[in-house]
Amino acid sequence: MSPDPPSPSVPSPPSLRRRDLLAGLAGGGLLATSGCIRQLRSLANRDTPEQISLSIKTVPADADPRSTRIARQLSSNLNAVGIETSIVPMTEEELLRDTLLNQSFDIYVMRHPATDGDTFLYSLLHSRFDAEPGWQNPFGYANLGVDDLLDTQRRQAGTARVKTLHETQSAVARDQPFTPVAIPNEIRATQGDRFAGWSAADMHSTLGYLRLRTTVDVADSTTPTNQTTNETATTQETTQPPLRMTLKDSRATRNLNPIAVEFRGDGDITDLLYDPLARRIDGDLVPWLASSWEWMASSETGTTAELTLRDDLQWHDGTPITAADVSFTYRFLNDTSVGELESPVPAPRFRDRSSLVADAVETGDRTVRIEFEAVSRDVATAAFTLPLLPKHIWETKTGQATIAGLDTGSGVTEALIWSNEQPIGSGPLRFESSEAGASLTLVPFTEHFLSQGEFEGPLAPYQGGFKPSELEFTVVPSDGAALALLEEDEVDATASPLGADVIADIGSSDALRLHVSKPSAFYHVGFNVRESPLSNPRFRRAVAQLLDKQYIVSEVFGGYAEPIASPLAPYPEVAPNLVWTDTDPELPFPGEDGTLDVELAKESFREAGFRYNESGELLRR
Repeated sequence: MSPDPPSPSVPSPPSLRRRDLLAGLAGGGLLATSGCIRQLRSLANRDTPEQISLSIKTVPADADPRSTRIARQLSSNLNAVGIETSIVPMTEEELLRDTLLNQSFDIYVMRHPATDGDTFLYSLLHSRFDAEPGWQNPFGYANLGVDDLLDTQRRQAGTARVKTLHETQSAVARDQPFTPVAIPNEIRATQGDRFAGWSAADMHSTLGYLRLRTTVDVADSTTPTNQTTNETATTQETTQPPLRMTLKDSRATRNLNPIAVEFRGDGDITDLLYDPLARRIDGDLVPWLASSWEWMASSETGTTAELTLRDDLQWHDGTPITAADVSFTYRFLNDTSVGELESPVPAPRFRDRSSLVADAVETGDRTVRIEFEAVSRDVATAAFTLPLLPKHIWETKTGQATIAGLDTGSGVTEALIWSNEQPIGSGPLRFESSEAGASLTLVPFTEHFLSQGEFEGPLAPYQGGFKPSELEFTVVPSDGAALALLEEDEVDATASPLGADVIADIGSSDALRLHVSKPSAFYHVGFNVRESPLSNPRFRRAVAQLLDKQYIVSEVFGGYAEPIASPLAPYPEVAPNLVWTDTDPELPFPGEDGTLDVELAKESFREAGFRYNESGELLRR
């Protein structure tokens, strides 16, 4: 068997052996061995060429019809070019477990959160993360040239960094370890006038909820019976109304662990419960739990900053927040065993930001010194947006995880599988109650710093904290169910985005208001490049070319999306040669309006070194 050819213009990846990181159970699921079995079968049959067979994993249509329809188009076109293809639907929890924890997949289709600027690109693609679970290089991609570019851009700032990011995007586009498809608009609806301040750009977010103002007060006046009217001082109790939201994803009603990969999508709900040291407001990084930070001397090997916490901060259980919690958080996210196990066990979520930090040491009750890896200050500040975790809660979860006496291996700590059903954070809302699969209720944390003082500048709109009496999430099975609750005044707004097919219903209703925003999260197709034939970049390019992204935007997203060729499409750092025009600038679809030119598409696979048998089946090499 001849080796797969290298990607053009990009250094060939080294041969890397995947470490046995998750030996038993990860996030509640046993590691699959299908990859090993498939490799053994391939070796046994290598003298008899067989048809290439691939599976596409995604969520069912009732959970995300857009992912399903993208998978169907790709599957149909793969079958048309002679590749036997099947679609494997599974719950989002199972999909995240298989792809991000177990790395058990050929191809998957889902949405990437892309939540903190362009910093996610480093952990998504660098080969140093090949053995780690989570959104850290789930593809198994290894290219030394790309690694060098990713390392370089972390040390740069300004135009030099942007130029390197352009080169990085172009190299990755040639290799196609994954294929960006589209950035969908997020569609939501509200009803009634009990709340003002809705912003389509961030409706379901901490800042979005904190900006809301209640417009209706429910007053309860009582007169003591032992006093005459003239003697009475009327006692008036004013209660703010609750904010009621619909939610299609029920995972938050069963698990509120902020670092549990398979239970977290965008993390907007846990973001209400766990505060960072700083937040991005209107594009600027603003001190949040920190009152300020000061940069120390920088060198080629690292950058150092000293942060000071605000006065009198508390966790939801009343315990004071100190610098020890800050230093613990950074050490813990980089190793959830905190040195107790033989090898470090990083938290899969937030790895793009936690990996920026080399060490964190408290220098006083309210001050902590953070030493960064070899990164520029512009890049280092992303680490300030990590959620702060209470040391007195999480330090008890650092041991090796076991379930019913089963040793889960050294790669899993209790912290990674803990459901955290009654979380203790420091956010503007605290946990009140939940019913698994049905509802979740959060209430204002009255000791939050926003409720304790007056603020000017960027924090002024959020002064006073969360205004409604509580935040209620009701789980709904569909967009139709969400709209029905809105029409009946059972809820105030939709937290989960709606599909474009309900826009007409919203527009025809006098009671409902439409809100459309453009987020940075993107749909993509991921490839497991650890195994042949997906280890061949030319084969991946031929597969990626089967996606008619313009047609997908029109037919799958109803036009409420933007086709893309780079994951940085919504950012200023997008490579000019990957900006979408009328067609895919990297891999034009061989066909028109969703109809594949089969013979033209087959030619791409032949040029990649593959051949067909007399039956039109594409054969393994």
